[in-house]
Amino acid sequence: MSDREFEGKVAVVTGAGSGIGRAIAVKLAAMGAAVVVNDIHEESGQAAADEIGGLFVHGDLSQREACGTLIKRTVSEYGGLHILVNNAGLQHVEAIETFPEDTWEQMLAVMLTAPFLLTRYAWPTMKGQGWGRVINIASRLATRGALYKSAYVAAKHGVLGLTKVTALEGGQLGITANAICPAFVRTPLMENQIADLARTQGLPAQEVIEKIMLEPCAIKRLIEPEEVAEIVAFLCRDAGSAFSGVPMMIDLGSTAS
Repeated sequence: MSDREFEGKVAVVTGAGSGIGRAIAVKLAAMGAAVVVNDIHEESGQAAADEIGGLFVHGDLSQREACGTLIKRTVSEYGGLHILVNNAGLQHVEAIETFPEDTWEQMLAVMLTAPFLLTRYAWPTMKGQGWGRVINIASRLATRGALYKSAYVAAKHGVLGLTKVTALEGGQLGITANAICPAFVRTPLMENQIADLARTQGLPAQEVIEKIMLEPCAIKRLIEPEEVAEIVAFLCRDAGSAFSGVPMMIDLGSTAS
């Protein structure tokens, strides 16, 4: 198996300025793919693209125009699009009765509507190639609920449903779709989540990690972003081509019981 087995493939990774998205962009580039980095934060997004020799396309994916621009720019620059990783996300922890309506709308726009739009816009190119991989970074909360995370849980449940329909419609076209559903990954977003939970629960941050996050997990550690990137790479290989419509649970054993 060649270390550069994705040579000639073009990938888009959203939210790739840090965390999971950056690890995925680094992994795909190391395997030979031309990677387009998207992020709302220009400095970190450009730095990630520079690190891997990729193209940075700035954009707020809560806006439909930004989704269209990202796909059009990719196809125009590289002449194709083979791998779409919908990773961009937001987090807000608050009870339903006080959850800000505009925050709800923004979170669903970024984490559910944008994956739909990007998949829709990428579809003609992938269909024409007879080959495509759509990988949605969901969460273990795509299959269950959690206190104070109404928008996040709703979006991730929706993404899992979108993934299944994409898999069904893409199966005869050479397009697969899967959702990676991790538990707690060591990212800046998770650090913000810990701070929010510490505030709402009135606990020190370390107790949030031990008593809320890792308490239901059989494996008592955080997941590293590079572990998620390895699963993305597997799903893009020929060896992963029979996987489609699947929630890939990397949840530290938290849903085993």
